[in-house]
Amino acid sequence: MLSGAAFAQDVIKIAAVWTVPVEQQWASRLHNALVAAQERGEIEYVYSENTTATDYERVMREYAEQGVALMIGEAFAVEAPARAVSADYPEISFLMGSSLPPVEPNFATFDNFIQEPSYLTGMIAGAKTESDVIGMVGGFAIPEVNRLMNAFMAGALSVNPDAKFSISFINSWYDPPKAKEAAFAMVDAGADILYAERFGVSDAAKERGILAIGNVIDTAADYPGTILASALWDGTPMIDKAIADVKGGSFTASDYGIYAFMEYGGSSLVVDEALAGADVVAAAKAKEAEILDGSFKVEINDAEPSSTL
Repeated sequence: MLSGAAFAQDVIKIAAVWTVPVEQQWASRLHNALVAAQERGEIEYVYSENTTATDYERVMREYAEQGVALMIGEAFAVEAPARAVSADYPEISFLMGSSLPPVEPNFATFDNFIQEPSYLTGMIAGAKTESDVIGMVGGFAIPEVNRLMNAFMAGALSVNPDAKFSISFINSWYDPPKAKEAAFAMVDAGADILYAERFGVSDAAKERGILAIGNVIDTAADYPGTILASALWDGTPMIDKAIADVKGGSFTASDYGIYAFMEYGGSSLVVDEALAGADVVAAAKAKEAEILDGSFKVEINDAEPSSTL
């Protein structure tokens, strides 16, 4: 636990180090929450975007030398360097996206645990597919992506045991053209619904006149008539909790990923009822109620999913 006068300030300085543009779907959920906190006068927020893995440690150290109270970022590709920086600056709180455990005393972790709404979108897709083939394009085959795909597949199979899945990873967090081409290949192979874990997939769905499932952010306004449903992530509950913990001197090296669960308001389902149909929406909403009251638990499965065609 970190404590002391530095954390009792009304306004604290937070730095974020992003490997992608802040408009990217994953980073934007946290960036927007930090901007909102700054606009409320709670924090001073500085950030770097498009930071390469080779530059990541250097940028972290530059911010640490500026005396920030909290540093936020993505350690997925820089796990060892990020932890080395936190060890050198024990007075700073670190909250990093990571597939590995937290490290005492100051390195907390998080991830977008939105497997619950992902399961619900799977139910909707499984009910709506006519070819029984769903194409799924992901960034990297790492836990934060795998668990969402696995939950989606489980949801689809719960209502349609005949559903089959074509799965591809583009090995990039942001390469819309590559994701689009992978999606086109799936449509050519019979997929009539696409799971858009990355940008570019919904463009393919729109061009081919089929439906897509969104991930993390709601892009329905950009793809009217294409986005059937989306599993949304809201970084606000986690960011607000971290800010309060730092200010109160109660920040610990824990897993803040739980604040992405539906019960905390960190994730949600949005569905185009006109596209899905009343019966399909009703079934998804009934399962959502079971998730919220605790009578149904969505399995967290971090294993790499495989195509079942």
